[in-house]
This record gives sequence, C-alpha cells and structure tokens, in this order.
Amino acid sequence: MGDGYTILIAEDDADIVSLLCLYLKNSGYRVITAGNGEDALSIVRREKVDLALLDVMMPRMDGYELTRRIRTVSNIPILILSARGQDYDRILGLNLGADDYLTKPFNPMEVVARIQANLRRFYELGAGKGARREDGKLQVGQLCLNPWEMSVSRAGQPVPLTPTEYRILHKLMKAPGRVYTRAQLYESINGEFTESDDQTMMVHISKLREKIEDDPKNPRYIITVRGLGYKLEDGELRG
Repeated sequence: MGDGYTILIAEDDADIVSLLCLYLKNSGYRVITAGNGEDALSIVRREKVDLALLDVMMPRMDGYELTRRIRTVSNIPILILSARGQDYDRILGLNLGADDYLTKPFNPMEVVARIQANLRRFYELGAGKGARREDGKLQVGQLCLNPWEMSVSRAGQPVPLTPTEYRILHKLMKAPGRVYTRAQLYESINGEFTESDDQTMMVHISKLREKIEDDPKNPRYIITVRGLGYKLEDGELRG
C-alpha cells in the first residue's frame, strides 16, 4: 500500500509519533521522525522525502515556518497536524504552502488515507496521466503545463507551485472554458468536500492567481463565474 514512500513526521509528542509510526509502517511506508523544526528541515534537505507531516507547535521552529522554508527547496506534499482548528490557522497553513490540514485529535486511519490520497495525486499527475497534447504538455494562452516534469511556466518563465496548486491548475487546463464548482475542484484533489473546505479552496485559488496573473485582483486566466465556480480562460484581454 505504501509502495516504499518515505514519510517525514515532524512532531515533538512521543505518543503521537509512536501512534503514527505504527499505522504508517503497517501500511508499507518508510518513516523518518524529527522532534523539532530545525531537524525536520535538515532531513528534507539531505534525504529523499516523499511527504511531510508537520505539527504546528514544535520547538526550534514551528510548523508554519517549517512549511514556508520547505517550500523554498521542495514541492513535496505537506500535511499539517494541529490542535488549532480555527479557520485562521487553516488558512495560514495553506497560504504558506501546505496541501492539507488535519485537526487534533485525529483518527490515525484518516491520516493514512489523506497521505495516500496526496501521494497518489502528486505522483499520478507527475507521471502525466490524464488529457495530453502531442508532447504531453497542456497549453492555454501563455500558460504551459508539463505533466512529465510536473512543472508550469508562463511566457517561458517557471512558475513555482505547491502540489495542490498544481493539481488545481492541471484540472482547469484540461478543459479550458469549463466551469467547475469549488466542491468539484476540491473533490478532484482532496476527496470528500465539506462546508469548511469551501474557504480552503478559495485560499488555494487566491494563491494560484498571485502566481499566474499580472493583476490577481483582475484575473484573466482563472475567472470567477458568480454563483457557480471557476473556469480557465486564455489570458487575453477582452473589452
């Protein structure tokens, strides 16, 4: 089930670490642990880590700062574990580059399921599955998505995206002009949609616009269809 993927657990609570290690190893994953943020960042820099599971409240660097720093060196999926369940905390984590956010106390089986889902989508999209053009690339206006390299560029310039941002854009670029609801987009990348996930998707769309639009407040690629959802256009100015 785990296919030998390596999971980094950054958590200073030994009981939680033991519980997660038990479930992840039984599911076939290789697990590396760190008790503080600095050690976790060092591991990401020197080891091949496929996914990071980060606690927020850690010594020597909290999970939010760790997320921000990991994003400067890696695009691996990041899941945050936190006792903080408020919308502000969730949005902060997502804005810093996390792909998913789980609130303590948690069901370890759900954690394993979320890890499996994030890894599956990350590597399936990276392998170029889904709609293709001649060389596997998707082109909409000045946006180019290369599923073989799991990379995005605009006008030839690289656009650094988180795995979740990449999956959303990949979904939209496969069907330019098609309107997707927030629920449809969320379910395609993270599974079952709940009311709290509505704001989560809005944050992801906002961050994506900041990276691909000249003016995120007046987008020309990711267009809001009021009362329905979002669609991707070719970026041309229309008057």
